[in-house]
Amino acid sequence: MQSSNALRASISRTTLTVALIVFVLAGFAACMPGDRWRLFAISGLFAIVPMLVGPRWYHFVGALLVLGMAMSIDGDLKAGREYQKQRQERQERWLARALKNQTNNKDTTMIQYPDHRPAARLRLDAMDEGIVFRHGQGPKQCDAGGAREASVVLHDGIYHLFYDGAEPGVGWLACLATSTDMKNWERHGPVFSYGEPGTPDSHTATSPWFIHEDGLWHAFYVGCRKTSPPPDCIPHAPYLTCKAEAENLRGPWKKRYDVVAVTAEPETYRGETASPGFLFRHDGQLRMFFSSAEGEVSDTAVKIKRTLGMASAPHPDGPWTVPGQPILPIEEQIENSSLYYEPSNQTWFLFTNHIGINDQGWEYTDAIWVYWSKDPLKWNPQDKAVVLDGKNCTWSKNCIGMPSVLPVDGRLAIFYDAAGGDSVSHMGRDIGLAWLPLPLKPPVQPAP
Repeated sequence: MQSSNALRASISRTTLTVALIVFVLAGFAACMPGDRWRLFAISGLFAIVPMLVGPRWYHFVGALLVLGMAMSIDGDLKAGREYQKQRQERQERWLARALKNQTNNKDTTMIQYPDHRPAARLRLDAMDEGIVFRHGQGPKQCDAGGAREASVVLHDGIYHLFYDGAEPGVGWLACLATSTDMKNWERHGPVFSYGEPGTPDSHTATSPWFIHEDGLWHAFYVGCRKTSPPPDCIPHAPYLTCKAEAENLRGPWKKRYDVVAVTAEPETYRGETASPGFLFRHDGQLRMFFSSAEGEVSDTAVKIKRTLGMASAPHPDGPWTVPGQPILPIEEQIENSSLYYEPSNQTWFLFTNHIGINDQGWEYTDAIWVYWSKDPLKWNPQDKAVVLDGKNCTWSKNCIGMPSVLPVDGRLAIFYDAAGGDSVSHMGRDIGLAWLPLPLKPPVQPAP
């Protein structure tokens, strides 16, 4: 009998300890209201053991813990319902403000660029949430110098944020962070590595875009063969399109140097650069937007015009076809791409970066623009609007980097990067998040 009591006491002591540890962890867990009850339930299950089989003192403590867990579960569920109610009310207020803001689509103070490059006369203002991902916290200094060019994929309920991380004195590589709420991120570090000398990605492997076909993830990413001097090591044009594939979105990735989707071709609109962008299926073909540029690119000068092209193929491995003309005039001065299709009005929305220029002649991405069309293969340069720039971004007044969009709970999430304040530097960037209400509608054209 004595040994039986000792065994019961030992089991009770162990399960009580576990129950208390889980309870404490539940209190410190980074959870939303309504998410902690599962941990409280686990703690309560451990507390039931001493309540049922433990000696008198353990029985009493176990019963108290079970009661406490029941009250905690009830309290957390109530808090969760209240949180969801308030969240719904906030979203409804946000939607009302957003729709009200979008009634004023004519920009009466349209930017005039010193070289007279085209500007957007309409606005489709996104509401900015601010920074959601800060550089400098990745493993082994992989993003200590900055985080930019977000490419976001929602897969199996998890947001996969691929971004360019700058390791000071080394260079830039595509890195990965994952999250279930787009606020709390687990950082995994680089997903690609530098290629061997002479390969197209010997000095960078960044800015990937993805599509899943035939049981594989296919990634098209940016490579280059030279960078600026250390410590920044910023990738330098010409930018090249490279391919990799993996069974799992997190990798490991196998590089496919044998697949060439698009290349720079002298004396064409892609004479200096042809780098990959958004991928999608349309009319039985795989389509890929790509950024193109032509002009003068040297170590001392960059005088180029930029636009978007579109390559097509029956399969990610090709063969790829590249038209002789871009999808928009090269005078538009745009790069990067992310696409959204609005089923309610059968309209495609193409989000891209506009390249601005200041009075000193410095060029930088100064805004996210959106173009709209009923046909994703045909775009009118007049059908465009400013989505995000220094006027409605809450933390960066000059520089707005590459957009990546995806629908989330009745809104369109727009990830982008920026240097913050008045800076236009490539370094020290963070990743922000802005929103547009769905269904998405083109802004109303003002009367002439």
